[in-house]
Amino acid sequence: MEKIKEIVGSENVKPDEPMKNHTSFKVGGPADILVTPVSVLQLSQAIQLCKNENVPVFIMGNGTNLIVRDKGIRGVVIKIYDNLNEFTVKDDIITAYAGVLLSKISMAAYENGLTGLEFASGIPGTLGGAVAMNAGAYGGEMKDVIIETEFIDRDGELRVIRDDEHQFGYRTSLIQKHSGIVIRSSMKLKKGSKEEIKAMMEDLTKKRQDKQPLEMPSAGSVFKRPEGYFAGKLIEDCGLRGYRIGGAEVSTKHCGFIINTGDAIAKDILDLIAHIQSTVRMKFGVDMQTEVRIVGEA
Repeated sequence: MEKIKEIVGSENVKPDEPMKNHTSFKVGGPADILVTPVSVLQLSQAIQLCKNENVPVFIMGNGTNLIVRDKGIRGVVIKIYDNLNEFTVKDDIITAYAGVLLSKISMAAYENGLTGLEFASGIPGTLGGAVAMNAGAYGGEMKDVIIETEFIDRDGELRVIRDDEHQFGYRTSLIQKHSGIVIRSSMKLKKGSKEEIKAMMEDLTKKRQDKQPLEMPSAGSVFKRPEGYFAGKLIEDCGLRGYRIGGAEVSTKHCGFIINTGDAIAKDILDLIAHIQSTVRMKFGVDMQTEVRIVGEA
């Protein structure tokens, strides 16, 4: 811990930090050490230190697609958010660091009359996580706009990939497959009408508000879309709308969401996920794969 403090400053190091304070689900035990670097150099040095000391390291954004188990995370958690959040707009290209919220980037696109990121306006995560998992919504995906990404690979080396080198697939990418850490990405958009861009963003916002339980702690869509099906409909057709285990509940507003009704622990959510998976498999023969990241000790 003292060595990490020398790199990032003691104010950016928290021992035994409850992860429920850093996830949108509001659950999760403590991280041994939570680190919030303020520069790419600090990030790189902290990762290298952990590697040299053989200490496990977990990288996160702002925790909107994350379930941390109740005993927390051993080793070091590095949170890329709040600090690594600068971006630039030049002509039709936006270049942003991994900690910038997607909603902020999509608003910048609108303000500069650039279309192509409207789908991302309501996705609550950071750019880094969105690129790694090829996040998407309402017919759009990050692969539609990303042209270049700088990332740190599992060996601590800085790499740059362009276009098809990202190997984007449904909720996956080369970066995710190789446990890479996004530093920054460039997005190529198109000139458009600000009025039309704003209208589309407002329309998607209304759809989200009408159909998703945005007022409750959750991690968005829990499951990937099974081929040929919709996850929420499968869950609803199994009669699981409103089904609860402890403080975790299948949302009555959107069955693809699990919500924390106020007193859930991670085990409640994970038990509910397992119950949904076994029920859907038994009734429809479909394997439901999770979209959320599940980490830590049970």
